[in-house]
Amino acid sequence: MAVLERHLVLYRRLWRASVFSSFVLPVLFLVSIGIGVGRYVGEVGGVGYLAWIVPGVMASTAFQMAIGESTYSVLGDFKWVRSYHAMRATPVGIGDMIVGRLLYVLLRVEIAAVVFLGVTGLFGALRSGWAVLTPVVAALVALAAAAPVTAFAASIEHDSYFALLFRFVMIPSALFAGVFFPVEQLPGVVRPLAYVSPLWHGVELSRAATLGVAPAWPVWVHVGYLLACAGAGMVWAVAAFHKRLQD
Repeated sequence: MAVLERHLVLYRRLWRASVFSSFVLPVLFLVSIGIGVGRYVGEVGGVGYLAWIVPGVMASTAFQMAIGESTYSVLGDFKWVRSYHAMRATPVGIGDMIVGRLLYVLLRVEIAAVVFLGVTGLFGALRSGWAVLTPVVAALVALAAAAPVTAFAASIEHDSYFALLFRFVMIPSALFAGVFFPVEQLPGVVRPLAYVSPLWHGVELSRAATLGVAPAWPVWVHVGYLLACAGAGMVWAVAAFHKRLQD
């Protein structure tokens, strides 16, 4: 909780810089693509494009926020600010550092998800009462993305590696994980790459909740995969933090 408090104190001074990307941009994106482009797309899977794209945009926002909050800030706290080294000199343990950061990421994502859910509800894009579970799905997506990316950021020495992460992981996931069009439209040889992304599993769960339909795979498979990604990321993060804090 002390680590979470530290992140919240810092965010209290910087929150204005994140308002646009966390809240305003997803809503503008939803209006422009969901309503604007949706007029030409028509229906997807028997529902209007706006209702179909809402859960994808919500899951994608959680995914991108989690990655963004787990890159430069983590590396900076090791390499430039050396905040984690200062924490190491206190009773705070490595597990506390990691869990505190993940709690902060979850809090950021959940606030954005709830605001986004409320706005989309005003547009009439929610077709089922199960939509109230989408913030839970957003939390699972955030954990599945933030934990391994935190470990990755703790393992590198130069921030140029983040460009590779954004270019070959985050952007392709946002484009080809079922956010804007069904994954079934992808060539069969490429489709398994979408299934590997935690974002696709989050999109499927969110879409099932907002539309009140069953996902393509059993719910427990999607949830289990997201938890497995988060768990593996936690194990990697603990090892990376231990190694980095030996200097």
